[in-house]
Amino acid sequence: MGTSAGVPTRSRNVAGIALSLPQRGEWWLFDCGEGTQHRILRSHLSLGQLTRIFITHLHGDHIFGLPGLLATGNLAAGNRRTHVYGPAGLEHYLRASRQHTEAESSLPVEVHSTQSGEIFADDGFIVDCLPLKHRVPTFGYRVTERDHPGRFRVEEAVRLGIPEGPLYGKLKRGETITLPDNRQIDGVLLSEPVQAGRKFVYCSDTTLCDTAIELARDADVLVHEATFAKKDEELARRSQHSTATMAAQVALEAKAQSLILTHISPRYTPGSATTPDDLLTEARAIFPHTELARDLLSVEVARRERSA
Repeated sequence: MGTSAGVPTRSRNVAGIALSLPQRGEWWLFDCGEGTQHRILRSHLSLGQLTRIFITHLHGDHIFGLPGLLATGNLAAGNRRTHVYGPAGLEHYLRASRQHTEAESSLPVEVHSTQSGEIFADDGFIVDCLPLKHRVPTFGYRVTERDHPGRFRVEEAVRLGIPEGPLYGKLKRGETITLPDNRQIDGVLLSEPVQAGRKFVYCSDTTLCDTAIELARDADVLVHEATFAKKDEELARRSQHSTATMAAQVALEAKAQSLILTHISPRYTPGSATTPDDLLTEARAIFPHTELARDLLSVEVARRERSA
């Protein structure tokens, strides 16, 4: 939804990332800078399917779009509850916004103050957060999909002469059964490999820190801020932001599968002395599986198989 740091530019809006969960008919939003609604209108997403919003910190380029989005969401969502997660102070900000703009709505909104550790879990996903290193309290988020069991090979069970019924249930659970003819069948051998749950991690805003690495461990997709180029590292350290090199170091040490750079400083534009593509080159020298985010970029988080 937005990939610029601090202020929007002609080509980049400020922070916002959508995580689409089509199998559930919903999507989640991470940060909500000013203008996020306009980007949503240019995407395939529907506000009526937005169920959870995760805010990293309370700087304006990450939250100024939230009050308007929640007010508009009332028109699309009916009585569906929207859960909003973020640092302490977020609920006060939203309450003050409603009070002073008379934007009180019937949309049920539940605000959760984030703490380190697990903040949400159901039968499909787990969401964890850890504090990052920035000028104000800031959290990074990790979404972990639960593992999917491999497909049970019914055709192989039939070939082995296993009668349908309760035995199939045991085999699907990976148990070993004994047939009337004393043959023992290991259910694991009749199932395709387990599909490992996918992992999405979002770290913004932060300078290089151990908790970012911990959060990004073995991530399939790591979205990490890269506000500055290495030549401007002193600016990054003073403002507690990251360079593209720092983002790549996090991905490398965490053994992530891929890295997407976002939150790019407006000082880097095509035609300037240092361009966004230079940040990409800088990061790829350390972590080759790096891409540069652009507004409305869509990336599929691919599944990986592992042995049961």
